[in-house]
Amino acid sequence: MDPLVGIILGSKSDLPHIKQCTDTLDEFGVPYRIAIASAHRSPNVLRDKLKEMEASVGVFIAFAGMSAHLPGVVASQTIKPVVGVPVSVSLLGLDALLSIVQMPPGVPVAAMAIDGARNAAIYAIGILAPTEEGRKLKLGDQLTRMRNKKEAEYETLNKPGEGRIKV
Repeated sequence: MDPLVGIILGSKSDLPHIKQCTDTLDEFGVPYRIAIASAHRSPNVLRDKLKEMEASVGVFIAFAGMSAHLPGVVASQTIKPVVGVPVSVSLLGLDALLSIVQMPPGVPVAAMAIDGARNAAIYAIGILAPTEEGRKLKLGDQLTRMRNKKEAEYETLNKPGEGRIKV
């Protein structure tokens, strides 16, 4: 099956940071392809990998580690949505976060939290969901389960007596 999500990393050292993303995509049965290409050291490889994936991929997730500009460079070369995930490899990930949120007009990148790989996958699934009825239902079910679990937890925490919040 052709990949629906393209995951782009600037270096193989970023591979451990994508596990929550790939696990979530696997959980939803969303096919993806991983490409490693630096925006700075191998821009031609990056361009070629994006062209290879462009036809089948509906959204790109680009991880910004030491190559903090990667999500922006990806966005500059595609009309597909790009989700940027800052990785805390230097400066606690703040450099990467700022490079994602400070994109110029016309080159949008959706910014996730630092090390927000799971949310990046969920966001990408949400982008794809309108064209994938089964995934839309599964995503809705998962979000409902998460909401119900948290509401039950809060109910217990806010219950007078045993569940009382102690400071």
